[in-house]
Amino acid sequence: MTFADPIFALVVRIPVGRVTTYKALAAALGTHPRAIGQALKRNKHPQVIPCHRIVHSDGTLGGYFGQQHAIKKQLLEREGIVFDGRKIRDFVPYIP
Repeated sequence: MTFADPIFALVVRIPVGRVTTYKALAAALGTHPRAIGQALKRNKHPQVIPCHRIVHSDGTLGGYFGQQHAIKKQLLEREGIVFDGRKIRDFVPYIP
């Protein structure tokens, strides 16, 4: 078992059309939000482990495979997430 395994286990439970935060995942697992980001950066199966559904606590995107914000935003918009500029409109994080 790796450090990332419990993180990935929570991420796969985030429903389509919902997002959570690095901070919420860190709180659920007793670690730091940056540790969550580092683990998600190494996600080799984004089709299965939807790390695009993890955002900053203020509703902005955060990184995605080397700072590809446009791709992350596009994936979230396909799932019904609406943006006001750089932030998610009516942002309410999903709590895992």
